[in-house]
Amino acid sequence: MLAILGGTGPEGKGLALRFAMAGETPIIGSRDAARGEAAAQELAQSAPGTVTIKGSDNAGAVAAADVVFLAFPYEGQRSVLEDLGPSLKGKIVVSVIAPMEFERGKGASAVEVEAGSAAQEAQELLPDSQVVAAFQNASAEELLNPNVTMEGDVVVCSDHADAKRLVMNLADKINNLRGVDGGSLANAKYVEQITPMLVNINRIYKIHAGIRIVGI
Repeated sequence: MLAILGGTGPEGKGLALRFAMAGETPIIGSRDAARGEAAAQELAQSAPGTVTIKGSDNAGAVAAADVVFLAFPYEGQRSVLEDLGPSLKGKIVVSVIAPMEFERGKGASAVEVEAGSAAQEAQELLPDSQVVAAFQNASAEELLNPNVTMEGDVVVCSDHADAKRLVMNLADKINNLRGVDGGSLANAKYVEQITPMLVNINRIYKIHAGIRIVGI
């Protein structure tokens, strides 16, 4: 089972919907169990066909899953992981977080992280977990629309080969998306920093841009 912490936000809900459509059983985690359950019911009703999506509080979602996605804003990362760290021991933790800030007239810009990236910081906070960085560049709006066929690549970075391969396979389950091996977790910094650029491109062109790695 997949847990998605921050699953009541657009990116988390979108991932939950797409994974459910691909035959997985995601569980949406929230600080409030009722919110997680409400989001799960809403998504299940919007999905084509019959899917299974569950809801819980963060602790319950982590306890039920082997793979845990972090899909909340970067500002909350340290407090959440310090609180849930013991429960995440031995699990695969997928960071979807792209630290950024917004300034009027200038748009989005990347936030510098002392550890190098949000994913590297997560690995420092969770030394007994296998941290993988992925899906930072996927459009939340497109993920949430089951009628949209998504296009593009999901660059996956990790220092744990088996965990990276598993997440690449999850990306491949979403129609027209492809998991691409992005190397070690140190490369997550560059993938995270693509996200604010895409946000600015989307604002300029009124689209939902993604990325494609050519030549593979």
